[in-house]
Amino acid sequence: MISEQIHRWVAYGRSALVVLLTLTAVQNGALSAGGDYVALHSAAALACGLALLLPRGPWWLAPALTTAAASVWGWPVLPLLLIALFDLAARRRVLAAGVCSAVALAANAVVQPTASLWTPQQYGSTLFLVLAVLGGLWMGNRRRLVQALHAQVEHLRTERELREQAARMAERSAIAAEMHDVLAHRLSLIALHTGVLATRKDTLPGPVVERLGLLRTASTEALTDLRDVLGALRTTDAILAADPPAPVLRDVEEMIEQARAAGQDINTTVEGGPEQAPAAHRLAVYRLVQEALTNARKHAPDAPVRIRITYKPPATLIEVTNPPGRGPGIQQVPSGFGLIGLRERVEALGGSLSAGPGGAGSWRLAARIPHPVPDQNGPRT
Repeated sequence: MISEQIHRWVAYGRSALVVLLTLTAVQNGALSAGGDYVALHSAAALACGLALLLPRGPWWLAPALTTAAASVWGWPVLPLLLIALFDLAARRRVLAAGVCSAVALAANAVVQPTASLWTPQQYGSTLFLVLAVLGGLWMGNRRRLVQALHAQVEHLRTERELREQAARMAERSAIAAEMHDVLAHRLSLIALHTGVLATRKDTLPGPVVERLGLLRTASTEALTDLRDVLGALRTTDAILAADPPAPVLRDVEEMIEQARAAGQDINTTVEGGPEQAPAAHRLAVYRLVQEALTNARKHAPDAPVRIRITYKPPATLIEVTNPPGRGPGIQQVPSGFGLIGLRERVEALGGSLSAGPGGAGSWRLAARIPHPVPDQNGPRT
């Protein structure tokens, strides 16, 4: 947007300059012709100005007209010729600019108009022509450099958006894999227990045995559907690059103790038990604490980390803070895609995540994930 406005103002400035130089050429031509404004030189100057103002047209039109006019009338039309040469050089048409300059100088030497390009100094006009070509080359190269930089910035922006999208998709794939493990385990337990009860059908009423059979069949079919649906969300790359087993199988306290054993100073406050939160919440807690400890080790390895976890309803709360480190952190450019994936995970559970400076140079990561509202009407049949 800013570059477009700059280009627009540059175009306005160029148009104003062309209009001013055209009027100056008409005035100078009239003075050299004894004050006659209605003459061929005035029409030629106006034609040159209009050709330079055309937004679209043959590239050779303005250089040809200004070269012809400067060849016949000399100095009065020279400023318009300089603009045409500048445009040619800016568009990398240096050969055409050189031909126009040579033709104008040679024609003035032959025609010898009243205000010849060779007067009042023999090489004065030649210097102006060379400067116009050099200025056009510089401006054209600078313009192309700016355009290349803008294209590179746009490419980097697009690349970052694609990487963020890939991070979100990878996190969704990880969530699908983890929930597959959790739900598959529970459904298999249901199928197992209903199968055990069905083996004792002699001691159970007929309707109960029938319902147990339906329950076992439904749980088995649900397990198959779950594997088909959630398993399809896991790409081959995600499976190969998957993290260690799901956090449900690994306690958050175990990960914190491993970090302490590695020398990290961690103060933990836990309210409630993990069993009070859904399995998806425990997965999110594990990932959030893991990412927070990793970032603290990167950027503030000697700073103490304070972790506060609340599992009790109505929401699972996670807060991790650490002050600025006294020593240099790991020299690594942070990508920020870990936080993008965590935000995707938390928002998928209906929660919110905030991560950023917490004051006095500290860093704070906080998340709130509301517990699902229990169904007051009970299960429906």
